[in-house]
Amino acid sequence: MKKNKLLVKTLFTGMILFVCTAINSQMITGVWKGKINHQKAEVKIIQRGDSLTGTSYYYESATNYRRYSIKGYFDANTNEAVWWDDQLIEERNGKYTTAPGKIPLLSRADFNCPGDGRMMLDGKAGKLQDENPNGDLHLDKIEQGSFADEWTDVINNYLAGGNDPDIIDSVETVAGRPVEKPVARDEPKPVTIHRDEPVIAKEKPIQVTPVEDPKPQTVEEKFVSRKKTFTKEIPVTGDSIELRFYDNAEIDGDSISLFLNDRLIFEHIRLTEKAYTIKLAVGDLNDSNELTMVAENLGTIPPNTSYMVVMVGENRYDARLESTEGSSAMIRFVKNTKK
Repeated sequence: MKKNKLLVKTLFTGMILFVCTAINSQMITGVWKGKINHQKAEVKIIQRGDSLTGTSYYYESATNYRRYSIKGYFDANTNEAVWWDDQLIEERNGKYTTAPGKIPLLSRADFNCPGDGRMMLDGKAGKLQDENPNGDLHLDKIEQGSFADEWTDVINNYLAGGNDPDIIDSVETVAGRPVEKPVARDEPKPVTIHRDEPVIAKEKPIQVTPVEDPKPQTVEEKFVSRKKTFTKEIPVTGDSIELRFYDNAEIDGDSISLFLNDRLIFEHIRLTEKAYTIKLAVGDLNDSNELTMVAENLGTIPPNTSYMVVMVGENRYDARLESTEGSSAMIRFVKNTKK
């Protein structure tokens, strides 16, 4: 009897863990509240494919906070979420001289689903240039956040059409704009009208129809529309080649996508001072191949520049790649067919 109860309990626990893991990809979307690097924080995370977008609030009160747009990615195999503060879009000081969240952060957290409907993100956070941040991070998923913004409806309707990539891209464009602080205006002075003076009718204000923002380009559209600038030709031999990508200048949030022979092979690569490494099998390459680097953004210091190192056996080749809103850097790999 005890063995049967133990077996049932084990099966039930395993079922819960399986279900929790299976739905992690949609559960990561939502409002998360707690502390990041000793600061009170509320983060709205929206998943689009394997990438993350949304917004982060570091706050002391409803009138004293800083708000950033965020970018990142979620690994469903390891349940790790990684995101970073991309742009400061709003700042409210309230009665204080400064608002929290002065330094944008990089966050790494494990998604936990312990049961009873509770979901948590636990990990570390630190400055953007810290690849291994050591500040504590703990967030709990909540139903409604304290800050209403453009992402609220997307999250509330995520499973009812809000997860449409076009909708998310559109909201991301609007939500990523800096919010201007209201400017104080002088109150109009009262005007006394005498009975024997004619009254001049006020002109009606001109009605201006707002122009909708253009739909943001996908990375594939950026690849097609931008000019490819040839940078270097590299001979390849052996079984595989190793490519390492670094940010070539100040670490400012640059991210890139890579196309091999007109096909997208990697996206959302965040450039830092540490290498992002990929390997290509030489046997899968053509005799002549084009690797194109497309800038997903220009960081805070345009243009988007990366330093690439290619290891072909014991031979090392390097190149400085520059990508803008009008051009993409292209490297040509040519097989060495001489025996």
